[in-house]
Amino acid sequence: MTCISGEAFKGGAMKKNNLPVSAALLGVMAAICLSGTAHAAPGLAAEVYGATVEQGETEFEARYGRLHGNGPSGSANGEDALRLEAAYGVTHNFRLGVVGEFARAPGGPRRADSASIEAIYALGKAGGIDVAVYGEYEVGFLGPDKIETKLLLQRRTGPWDLRLNLIGKKALTAGERVELGYAASADIAVVEDVRLGMQAYGDLGTFRRFALRHEHYAGPVVKFEIEGLGPEVGVELGYLFALGAATDSSDGQFHLRLEFEF
Repeated sequence: MTCISGEAFKGGAMKKNNLPVSAALLGVMAAICLSGTAHAAPGLAAEVYGATVEQGETEFEARYGRLHGNGPSGSANGEDALRLEAAYGVTHNFRLGVVGEFARAPGGPRRADSASIEAIYALGKAGGIDVAVYGEYEVGFLGPDKIETKLLLQRRTGPWDLRLNLIGKKALTAGERVELGYAASADIAVVEDVRLGMQAYGDLGTFRRFALRHEHYAGPVVKFEIEGLGPEVGVELGYLFALGAATDSSDGQFHLRLEFEF
């Protein structure tokens, strides 16, 4: 999960720092080797994180995803997840947040699934690409605790915003392996305060059994702002089509994100 999200709707300049990016990448790989995940559909109530932080900015965010359709091995139709987040830019390169997640199985009641604390540290630029690292500790109410790390990459050029998150997750139980995944997006400003693009989320197996034919979801999204409500309000709507193993149980997922910035 969770996320830097304000820059999806505005193009602020990155504040650089002097940490060597090469050392940062080694740190991320070490963290991934120690880091966890629920067995949920990729992208469900998720987002593609940006790699910059705005000092003093407070964000409240709600993300909702719902699966629909059936597959040959069963149906996930109606399964959904809701993530609520509050975050604050402590410094120009460090952001801290808290997250609560609520999930519902098809035909079942909604339950509080987990609570998390997350942090993003912006490292600077490498070849014109903003680089940051993300860490999250999740306390599971219905399962084991988990740790998740991400390498966040972002390139903004003209009206384009390109992002890639490389993800490592691990449940804190004996014998569980690190689960690998990704989240990616590309969007472009088409008119003032409106952006169109694509997003993709997927699982990549483990270090021991890396494979591309796992669950993937990809599809179009639209982002826009709502003016005149006091705080800056960003909305993201999308539909992600099931690909790979995800087609065994669903056709796709509806995606909604609401963001309030102060």
